[in-house]
Amino acid sequence: MDPAVALIRTTLNATALVAPGLAGRAAFELYRHPLRRARVRTREREAHAGAVTRTLHHGGVPVVVHRWGDGSRPVLLMHGWQSRASRFADFVPRLRALGLSAVGYDAPGHGDSGGRTATVLDHRAIALRLQREYGAFEAVIAHSLGVNAAFLALREGLRAGRLVAVAGVAEVSWLPAGFCAVLGLNATVERELRRRAESGAMFPGVCDVRTHFDAARAPEEIDVPILVAHDEDDDVVPFAQARRLRAAYGDRLELLATRGLGHRRILTEPTVIDNVIGFLSAGTAAAGAPEAAAPEVGVSQAGASSAGAAADPATELGAA
Repeated sequence: MDPAVALIRTTLNATALVAPGLAGRAAFELYRHPLRRARVRTREREAHAGAVTRTLHHGGVPVVVHRWGDGSRPVLLMHGWQSRASRFADFVPRLRALGLSAVGYDAPGHGDSGGRTATVLDHRAIALRLQREYGAFEAVIAHSLGVNAAFLALREGLRAGRLVAVAGVAEVSWLPAGFCAVLGLNATVERELRRRAESGAMFPGVCDVRTHFDAARAPEEIDVPILVAHDEDDDVVPFAQARRLRAAYGDRLELLATRGLGHRRILTEPTVIDNVIGFLSAGTAAAGAPEAAAPEVGVSQAGASSAGAAADPATELGAA
């Protein structure tokens, strides 16, 4: 166990016994700010170094934008909590082979950007800002918390031909429970944290956090094909979040269920990337661009099987 996590767990759980409000405030500060900044991994270095980078300012905070390609036919990459744009490195050469440009950013408090924190509102604002520069996106590929931000942005003016949601958070209201589960915090801390997280302190101007940041609400407002890839063994964002999206969007959403990849390795699994590229290729073909050869892969999709469980081929994918 991470010694820092063990210390946080012991301190906050003990404090909650005598001063629940104090424990809740401390948990809220941790909840708002990433515990650490993600570094560029070895496998990401080549792609990271090959990006054209620049800085824009969001709320007075410098935000680093990464671009692979000349900016034409852009695909927006939206990372998750304690992550960064370089986590999509394995997608970059495949997107470029389709003639697409990849555009990502490090949110405030993440990666190479300044600041201390970012909410889904910041991700949404940055996405809309990039759209003003690049025009409508061919697609959006999002991971984890970036998925919730992508759904929100699509409801509020972001234009994209397709959406790929990997290991995504469907409900922001789920996050306090998930945060406390990861750190091992007790029910008292969770209750106090939730009270603050769903107040105006976290999202100024939002009256109903549970509804406003629910990616499954009003599915008719998002009229794009959606591919959801989620691992049944995800220990960060439970597979139930994918089921929630599937139930809301029905046949407009393809569910790619895997096993054994967890929350992070799913972003680098070759067969998952093959499926994503095949999904995007179908969109470019519909738009009149040459269609890439469809990969032969062994994964179950909820469009052809049950959304509740992965079939045997998905299990084989996870073991690969």
